[in-house]
This record gives sequence, C-alpha cells and structure tokens, in this order.
Amino acid sequence: MRRLFLGLWLTVSLPAFGAERVFDFQDLPANKTPPGFRSVVSGTGPIGDWKVIMDEVPPLLSPLTDKAPVVTKRAVLAQLNSDPTDERFPLLIFDGETFTDFTLTTRFKLASGTAEQMAGIAFRLQDERNFYVIRASGLGKNLRFYKVVSGERGNPIGPQVDIPPGVWHELKIECKGNQIRCWLNGKETIPTLTDNSFTSGKIGFWTKSDSVSYFAETRMTYTPREPLAAVIVRNVVANYPRLRGLKVYTLDEKGEPRVVASKNPGEVGTPGGKNEKETITQGHIFYGKDKKSVSVVMPLRDHNGEPIAAVRLNMETFVGQTEQNALSRARPLVKEMQARVQSLEELTQ
Repeated sequence: MRRLFLGLWLTVSLPAFGAERVFDFQDLPANKTPPGFRSVVSGTGPIGDWKVIMDEVPPLLSPLTDKAPVVTKRAVLAQLNSDPTDERFPLLIFDGETFTDFTLTTRFKLASGTAEQMAGIAFRLQDERNFYVIRASGLGKNLRFYKVVSGERGNPIGPQVDIPPGVWHELKIECKGNQIRCWLNGKETIPTLTDNSFTSGKIGFWTKSDSVSYFAETRMTYTPREPLAAVIVRNVVANYPRLRGLKVYTLDEKGEPRVVASKNPGEVGTPGGKNEKETITQGHIFYGKDKKSVSVVMPLRDHNGEPIAAVRLNMETFVGQTEQNALSRARPLVKEMQARVQSLEELTQ
C-alpha cells in the first residue's frame, strides 16, 4: 500500500482493489474555494459561491460513551449564493482526475432555500452541458437521477422520499460500466439504472437555484484510468522483453519534458533533458552508447506527422554496434507504438 499526502487530498493506492480519494477540507482556510476545483453554472444565472465554512457535523459512528460530543465543529464545503434563478445549477467540478468506474459517498445538508432546497453529485461529467446527476430535494421530498445532454435534461427517475432540511444525510453512488446504483442514508433508493451516454468523466458538487447546501466527508473508491502511453509501453515491453528501458516523454505545462510512461513505473513524472525536449519540439533523433547499452531518442508523431512525444529506448549493445544499426533496431519499435496513436490528447488520456 502506498499513501500520498497531497495537501487537500489523501490518495491511497490499493493495487488489488483500485484507488481511494478522500476530499478533506479540514486543513483549508475558511471562506476560500478549495484548490483543484472549478466553479461553473449549468443553465442560466450566476455561478455558485463555493467556500469552506465551519459547521456542526455528527460523527459517522455512534459515540462510545454518553460523554462523547454528539456533534463537532468541522470544515465543510458550502454553496452560499442564493440567487433564485429557476434554471440555475451551480457546479463545483473537481478537475484533478477523470473517473470511469467508482463508488462515491458524501454527506450533505440542505441548509436553506425558498424556491429550492437541493444538493447532489454530478458525475461522468464532460462539461456543464453533459453529465449525469443524482440530487436530493427537501421541498420536493424526492431523490432523482437524470442526465443532461447538450444542455437538455432527460426525464427524472427516482422515488418520493422525505429528506428533512437542516440535518445531515448520506448519499452513495456507484458506477460500473453502464450501470448506476444509488443509496440514501444506507438504503438503496433508486433501482439499478442502465445508460450508455457517458462512460467516464469528472465529478462535481451540484445545487439548484437559491439552495444553500453543505457537503462533508466525501470519499471515492475507483478504478484508476490508465493512459494510452502506459498501455503501449507495457505491450512493447511484453513483446520485446530484452529491452533494458523504455520511456515516453511529453511536455508539461511549463514546456519541459516529463516521463508519462515507462518500463519502470516509478519513473513516471520525472523530468527529461535537452535531448528529449529537442526531439519533441524539433523532431531530432539522438544516439548514445556505453559499455553495456545503447540509447536512442526518437520522436513519436501524430496522424499529421507532427512530433508529440519523445521515446527513449535503452537496448543491450554488442560487438560491432553502430549508430546506424541501433537506429535500425529502434525504428520498428517506435513505428509499432506510433501506429496506436492519433494525437497527444489520446496518448496521455
């Protein structure tokens, strides 16, 4: 098990079961929007006012003694803009990752609202006009699923159920393939749904109109998405087990080369050098040799022939090894990799 503490997030890698991500607002300053999120609005009207505030939250587990506090003050996420525009759906989208199969659990509280009292989770979200959502309505006394395609809402699905405002509730959503399940306060509330519109996407917190809603203790277990670059590297290494090393580099947001896939997964994220940068930006090829191995850096091109990445191959050397035959050994491998790639976006997602 590998634990990575990343400020706001605690991500736990569990190779046998997937990964876990916890959205924890405890260490963030009050009255600030959490980093890593983007505020948008689906429909019309102003965007939401999403901030971390303090609120009284009961513990998930029953107190061990009657002296334990019934509630404690905790940092929670709140949507505070009470603009009453009817077709206004504030969204706070987590931009850090795209999810396919997952189970998400969150706690929510309907704090106030005159026109509406709603809170929900948008998922497999492509943008603010295309997503699924499951939301609870205190005034409507119902739990509903619907999808939004090109800004148009589909037919809502879900039962009438009492969801009192001013208290904390638990919402659980599970996506596996094209099946969607939902629980409210531990009870499976909506029958299993089947829909093929969206196979993956981002997640976001959702409200409607003048709803002031709080969210706390949001946790996801999920199957991590593997970028195409990693799939290609794994396949090449399997077909050519004598390769000493294989790395794929792309340019990061600062225009510097970084490893996005490697025979050694621990090297992912490490920086490249001048050779890799010139290969990506200018299509140059580089060759190097020591006593035991040769290295070749070659461009990986998109369907228009433009270099989008650099491939570094490290191969065993032999007596009589020359630059020409090293390039001859490397070209078929890079050609095989290139046949799988149409664009930089496809390579890295």
